[in-house]
Amino acid sequence: MPSADWPAPPVPGRVTATVALPGSKSLTNRYLVLAALAGSASRLRAPLRSRDTLLMAEALRSLGAGIDDATSEWAPDGGSPDWLIAPASLRGDVKVDCGLAGTVMRFLPPVATLASGPVTFDGDPHARTRPMGPVLSALRDLGAVVEDEGRGTMPFTVVGSGRMPGGRVVLDASASSQFVSGLLLSGPRFEEGLTVVHDGPPIPSQPHVDMTVEALRDAGAMVDDSEPDVWRVEPSEISGLDVAVEPDLSNAAPFLCAGFVTGGSVTVPGWPQHTTQAGDSIRDILDAMGADVALSRDGLTVSGDGQIGGIDIDLHDAAELTPVVAALAALADSPSVIRGVAHIRGHETDRLRALSDELGALGAGVVETDDGLRITPKPLRGGLFRTYGDHRMVMAAAVLSLVVPDIVIEDVQTVGKTLPTFTRLWTDMLGEHA
Repeated sequence: MPSADWPAPPVPGRVTATVALPGSKSLTNRYLVLAALAGSASRLRAPLRSRDTLLMAEALRSLGAGIDDATSEWAPDGGSPDWLIAPASLRGDVKVDCGLAGTVMRFLPPVATLASGPVTFDGDPHARTRPMGPVLSALRDLGAVVEDEGRGTMPFTVVGSGRMPGGRVVLDASASSQFVSGLLLSGPRFEEGLTVVHDGPPIPSQPHVDMTVEALRDAGAMVDDSEPDVWRVEPSEISGLDVAVEPDLSNAAPFLCAGFVTGGSVTVPGWPQHTTQAGDSIRDILDAMGADVALSRDGLTVSGDGQIGGIDIDLHDAAELTPVVAALAALADSPSVIRGVAHIRGHETDRLRALSDELGALGAGVVETDDGLRITPKPLRGGLFRTYGDHRMVMAAAVLSLVVPDIVIEDVQTVGKTLPTFTRLWTDMLGEHA
């Protein structure tokens, strides 16, 4: 991975390629947590190895879990090993580096309540601005000791006692679905189980909560989600897993755009017929903007004629796609409106402000709204595209570079948060053009 600014490679006409992508970050980190809490060993086949998942694995190792490499027959490139996870009694007196990973900072505090001693959480400077208050308050309501000097952000310490009684807790998860997911993942290990009640505006990225519920059921947990905004997890042992991690569908988005935008065709193999990944929404989004989208046993194929239509869309449940969709909108032949994504101001960066600034600097007409963006396509020019330490901004810039020459992507290695091989995959894809 280049270590500085990256001049996006020129696009040699229509892009026709097959791009095999590594596993889902969201699934990998959920499976890692469940495997560390399980009653027997687990095997994750073709897990994603990125900054976020490596931080999760290292954090769980520090808490006592054994996580080792094993030969894999499942990895798309044939070279990425599986992970073997051996659960163990959780220990305290450790520090957890969360980096910028929301899954680490929100999934592991409930786990830390089961450790035998204090667990301190901290991360990158911007991570200290990301909201944590609801999950910390929920843990206190359930009887945990949390020391954060009233900040509701990192750094903080969870003083584990080796057990949690569990019970019922009410919180406002409208800032992040991860607040609910983090509590649910540890719920089976609480003595009374756990009932989580969301009280507030709609939860963003609801599919990620559905993903958590499905992962828990895969591990033998009993979860009742029949009542809206209420989740009940029965106390039980978590079963070991032997599971292949699906390709990351959100990471697939910029590659699929290459076939659409250049009038070519790109296939991502292994696209699941059924999935809880929010990134699956890219199929309908690209179709609505004029792409030809086909799902078969070979994977998902997206092609186009180079014409991109504007869109009016609510991305509340698939907000992680906002940067790539905004980039497409800037290349479209009519205005677009993106709605329902106010919460992404609290992600790796204020994504709405970042997109407005960077698309505007290239010449697009962009207006921030309370919950999204209005984008009016205008002639674009090349230049430096700042990424603000945000992997999704790198992907947005790459989509723009398919049409706009001379784009330089700042700090491209930040994409390693979820896809360390991005630049190699991107360059190889362009080299396969017809």
